[in-house]
Amino acid sequence: MSQKQLKEAFVSNLNGTTLLEISLGFCVAPLCLLCRGLLLILYYLHYGKPLSSRKYYFLLDFIVLISPLLFCCTVLSPVIFYIPLVIAAICAGIFYKIYSQRKHDSRVSFRQTVNDFQKTCLDAEYIPSITLFRVYVNVLTSISILAVDFPQYPRRYAKAETYGTGLMDLGVGAFVFGNALVCPEVRQKSCLTQPKFSFLTRRFFSIWPLIFLGVGRLVSVKSLEYHEHISEYGVHWNFFFTLAFVRLAASLILTRFPKSRSWIVALNLAVFYQLILNTTSLKMFVLHGSNGKDTRVGFLNANREGLLSLFGYLAIYMASVQIGLYLLKHRNSVKEWIEALCSLILMVLVLFLFLHLSQAHMDPVSRRMANLPYCLWVLAHCLTFFVCFVVIDLMLVFTKLLVSGASVPCSWNVLQPAHSDKKHDTETMPVKGESKSLHVCLITAIDKNQLLFFLLANVITGIVNIMIDTIHSKTLFTLGVLHLYMFFNCLIMYILHAKNIVLKFW
Repeated sequence: MSQKQLKEAFVSNLNGTTLLEISLGFCVAPLCLLCRGLLLILYYLHYGKPLSSRKYYFLLDFIVLISPLLFCCTVLSPVIFYIPLVIAAICAGIFYKIYSQRKHDSRVSFRQTVNDFQKTCLDAEYIPSITLFRVYVNVLTSISILAVDFPQYPRRYAKAETYGTGLMDLGVGAFVFGNALVCPEVRQKSCLTQPKFSFLTRRFFSIWPLIFLGVGRLVSVKSLEYHEHISEYGVHWNFFFTLAFVRLAASLILTRFPKSRSWIVALNLAVFYQLILNTTSLKMFVLHGSNGKDTRVGFLNANREGLLSLFGYLAIYMASVQIGLYLLKHRNSVKEWIEALCSLILMVLVLFLFLHLSQAHMDPVSRRMANLPYCLWVLAHCLTFFVCFVVIDLMLVFTKLLVSGASVPCSWNVLQPAHSDKKHDTETMPVKGESKSLHVCLITAIDKNQLLFFLLANVITGIVNIMIDTIHSKTLFTLGVLHLYMFFNCLIMYILHAKNIVLKFW
């Protein structure tokens, strides 16, 4: 077999992993974020000022926020069930150290702090968990697209061939979910003040970078004879085309249907698509082509997975619009967010219940078809991931209330602490160092240039695969390559953000 065939075989005919393993794996990123936040608060408690060195800030962010994910996707994958417990124990130790050191200087009881915490006012205009979700989906995807070509990346995490739930199967679904949370219809910008035709023209113009990247990927893959897994999207279709067409189709639908009822559109799309798959020959066509022998003759046969899965991804997008509208409701206190958190957890439980029922009575999860179970799985896991970030963020807000003046980037700003006396108010309000520290945060840096980050990851992945025999790489070499790859990518985003450069001109 040629090197191209070997690499294609290496990522083909896989069956995925369990829902529990993916859920536990998703806890690692939020816990790393909590650990980073607690370390910054502990530093402030010791030195009386926030960490101001950009060099050390970047190294801290990379070591605590990125490096553990690389290890969990490779050498630590056999013990992934214990990793969240270990990180949680470290966080508990740091929190105990913070609390034990501050209580000597504070007369406020723990019970009073909890009561004040619930009444604390937060910045309603900025929900950091949305940013964190979108950035970490991008980071995890960027890690996986290169790591999957190395033997140290477990085959169960790679994309399943037909049915199954691999970690990478969540990729495009999570991107669709994240895009919907911040789409203009959810943010209620421009679409309300512009005529429909003008708004749609702008939406069409906004997707041209994705079309351009899709065409660029198609041309480069074919011209370089780069290895590709055809049953993912087809011969000519790819991830960028899916994102572009889903966004455009959703905008068209939302000009005809009220966005507050987008969940009805999502439900109808997903259910009717599943019914057609089960009651007609469409499922056999997606899996085996029009002749039943996996033909790729003709555009529809050649790209059947990518084209027909659009119905499932569109359903995910429309459901995510509804979720986005709920998340962006005006809430300015911790108590209101705790109530919203309870509703989100209930929503997650209902989605997992329907996922279990749909898999038992319909089909298993299939990213290849983007069937109803796949839609439910994506929504359930994305919401679980988001809920974890909200919980972590509230924990950081609580810890910041314990240490007056402490700051954590990409965390909720406390607008009005629940103290009656003004002296406490001024002490607990974020100090000048908080706004300054936001400018040296790796999460913010990636968020400012997310598409560039993902594009750069794809380009470097291609270069590494062309230059290196990844399949036969040793463990230390693999870890070194992956760390260098992510370090370089993150450093570019960090430098661009430090120079206040945002490469978005559409």
